[in-house]
Amino acid sequence: MGKTSVNQNHPSSAHNGAQSAEWGPEWGPKWLVEERDACGVGFIASQAAQPSHELVAKALKALGCMEHRGGCCADQDSGDGAGIMTAIPWNLFSQWAAEHGHPALEPEKTGVGMIFLPLHEAAAARVRQEFEQVVAAEGLKTLGWRQVPVRPGVLGQLARQNQPLIEQIVVQSTDLAGDELERKLYLVRRQVLYTVGAILASEQSADADFYKGLRDFYVCSFSCRTIVYKGMVRSEVLGAFYEDLNNPDYVSPFAVYHRRFSTNTMPKWPLAHPMRLIGHNGEINTLVGNINWMMARQAELGHEVWGDRVELLKPIVNSENSDSANLDNVMEMLVRSGRTPQEALMIMVPEAYNNQPDLAQHPEIVDFYEYYSGLQEAWDGPALIVFSDGQQVGATLDRNGLRPARYVLTKDGYVIVSSEAGVVDIEPSNVIEKGRLGPGQMIAVDLGTHEILKNWTLKERIARRQPYGEWLRQHRQELQPQLFSEAKQASPEELLRLQAAFGYTAEDLDMIIQDMAALGKEPTYCMGDDIPLAVLSDKPHLLYNYFKQRFAQVTNPAIDPLRERLVMSLTTQLGARGNLLKEQPEYAKLLKLESPVLNEPELELIRQSGFASATLSTLYSIADGPAGLEKAVRALCEQAAAAVREGKAILVLSDRTSADQPLSLSSETTYIPPLLAVGAVHHFLISQGLRMRASLVVDTAQCWSTHHFACLIGYGASAVCPYLALESVRHWW
Repeated sequence: MGKTSVNQNHPSSAHNGAQSAEWGPEWGPKWLVEERDACGVGFIASQAAQPSHELVAKALKALGCMEHRGGCCADQDSGDGAGIMTAIPWNLFSQWAAEHGHPALEPEKTGVGMIFLPLHEAAAARVRQEFEQVVAAEGLKTLGWRQVPVRPGVLGQLARQNQPLIEQIVVQSTDLAGDELERKLYLVRRQVLYTVGAILASEQSADADFYKGLRDFYVCSFSCRTIVYKGMVRSEVLGAFYEDLNNPDYVSPFAVYHRRFSTNTMPKWPLAHPMRLIGHNGEINTLVGNINWMMARQAELGHEVWGDRVELLKPIVNSENSDSANLDNVMEMLVRSGRTPQEALMIMVPEAYNNQPDLAQHPEIVDFYEYYSGLQEAWDGPALIVFSDGQQVGATLDRNGLRPARYVLTKDGYVIVSSEAGVVDIEPSNVIEKGRLGPGQMIAVDLGTHEILKNWTLKERIARRQPYGEWLRQHRQELQPQLFSEAKQASPEELLRLQAAFGYTAEDLDMIIQDMAALGKEPTYCMGDDIPLAVLSDKPHLLYNYFKQRFAQVTNPAIDPLRERLVMSLTTQLGARGNLLKEQPEYAKLLKLESPVLNEPELELIRQSGFASATLSTLYSIADGPAGLEKAVRALCEQAAAAVREGKAILVLSDRTSADQPLSLSSETTYIPPLLAVGAVHHFLISQGLRMRASLVVDTAQCWSTHHFACLIGYGASAVCPYLALESVRHWW
């Protein structure tokens, strides 16, 4: 990352221009100015929803104060990205319409798209053509394309080389307005992206630049309420680059601003924030799981506002996109399907509600979180998310609360939330209230009702819309923890034979299993691991060992044990999952477990719970030779799919021969490694559109460390019964 230029007039530059060792290049204490591990984000809103250019100017100034939060290229001038989201400045577009001979615009029936077009002329023309065709097919009228006035000379070298052609498409409806028009514009955008993607996938041409141009096409925003101006620029450059932002006719009652520090992706023009609904400060640590589960969930999605056209919304997520883009895509789908942004974020980024004393006064909010915990896994930060759909603007912190969020309410009607304090100049006498968001808390401004909605107020309103608690009491079951069985089920000789067959070593028994049994916690080792990577080792390894190198390459502080106890949960639920886009009482019909780690009595209670279940054996005959494993995996996947189609809501993948012979493994049989079995079944059910109709439970001998559990759960299991590890504990005891 490059650094910004040094101010030679600063007093600490005195001694022959040498920079003091105590100060960083931005002239502040090094411990402060070199703290670059998070983006800068915030919003300014007028409580009275009074649009003004002054508010936009304040937002640009606040954005400029965020420069230290962003990354910069080696040319010291091309930023990781900066942007601003506002209401559509209708004065500007009315002037454009008058200049081009269009009738006066009706804002409530007009949509504006902010488009990054390819610089390649033919590619740009093709995108415009596809856009206009889809707009016409959807019953809208294209009024024209407005060239956005920009000043490329203020850009850094790299940003200028990659600068797209920036234009705005203006469309009008004769009969749609408000939310209906927003949904129509959303459908148009999705269809255009699908069409351009199909061109890239199907056509071949010698003109490589044409196809490269199509790949660079991006829609920053397409709405009848909001518009996004952003780019691969430093925060101070944004207002200088986009001339519109300095036009006195550019007025808005709110502005969301963002300065990007890219951690998981390389800087690009489209990846600058804000996205279409959010500006995001932090990382989504659970991203891979969120993407995979969202892909699995797609087959079940449906809503009356979409009908058969729901297929146009898919795929909703894309592993090649940034964490922020994927978060924004899922939230946008929920919002366009009728949820408010606040409700969508409560569903996706819930607070830690199990150990929250304040929630004792709000049981309906807990019921809301409990209901949706069975439909949507958490998108977990650390993250500060600022959001707006043009009707509300607000901010929320994830459950960890590791990103700062300060707010100020002023006498002249401004609500200011920012990841930094002091980015907007406010006279102390003008301040009504100052504060900060705590972990999982939210604040919002309703631009229609002019309300400032604090955390409990807005969450109570959302949680009271449906009787979630009643639904849970009627339909959900809870599995009570059972005592550990003390009766041994195998002789010492049989136990040793099985331990050898499933890959146990003396070190596993002494240093992991017995240590955990004696102390009741994970074993503690020295730091560092000098064991060769499994893929490079000439020793035999369990399949789990090949997955030890996956880790989060992000800039997050470690979670201390006290905070971990407050914000983490081992609760899991079994059963068929409902359609995320709808709310139905029967979607609460799930079996709740306090932990994904099961003992034998608990596994038996699951089979007797009333939820339709099937036990599928992962054993296969050694007579099939080396090809037997692939054949067995395919057969297991087909059996799983058939069981789900028959209505089974819980599938138990077991490497026991039968329930009557719980610890037997004959000389004629071997087993599919449990990690391979659960991963294969998980992905096969996704490919068949069946994954959300059943939960997977793994009943296996080959699981005895926290890493093994993490792998099995990470690759699709909802619960695990490590029966041979438990038997080993019984013999040790």
